[in-house]
Amino acid sequence: MQIHYLSEKNSILNHFLAEIREVNIHKDAMRFRRNIERIGEIIAYEISKDLEYKTIEIQTPLGIKKTTQIADSVVLCSILRAGLSMHLGFLNYFDQAENGFISAYRYHPNNDDYFEIKVEYQAIADINNKCVLLIDPMLATGQSIVAVYNRLMERGTPKNLHIAVTIAAPEGIAYLEKHLPENCHLWIGALDEKLNEHSYIVPGLGDAGDLAYGIKL
Repeated sequence: MQIHYLSEKNSILNHFLAEIREVNIHKDAMRFRRNIERIGEIIAYEISKDLEYKTIEIQTPLGIKKTTQIADSVVLCSILRAGLSMHLGFLNYFDQAENGFISAYRYHPNNDDYFEIKVEYQAIADINNKCVLLIDPMLATGQSIVAVYNRLMERGTPKNLHIAVTIAAPEGIAYLEKHLPENCHLWIGALDEKLNEHSYIVPGLGDAGDLAYGIKL
């Protein structure tokens, strides 16, 4: 797996990452959603550098200009519900992309820290021979992304796969490296220290879905 750490060099990305973590800022749900959307835009731009392009000629008011445009057919696929704001950021840049949505959540059968990943609702575009961008803000254990990946593979075979996350834990990265193909790309906004005993990212930011859309029952 090829891993891209995007916050190693200072940029406006680090500013937005700081705001989504800051407890006195991220309680503003609208601002939190907008910052996640902005982070999505930045990661989308970085991923765009790795796509395939073709040369074209376009007519301007004063002449002909040779330039390039994306040759890949792009499919954006987000994990509900936390991925929605980040998905919008990607869609702002890949505005001709097809879209897919899959729900994945932690199911605690014993009401303790043990959980299973449940994948239920899905609305997925055709992914065969297309560039799939799988979007999820938080990479904690990695189990949700692997479960969604396995569900996607039941629907077809993409040309390539890019996974985009805002914040990741080392344990989740290791899990993806073990269970996903070597030719996958993983794009990470920020790498955090570890998971706690409840499998949440530390220092992290809390529950991205709750911060964006309200506390779930």
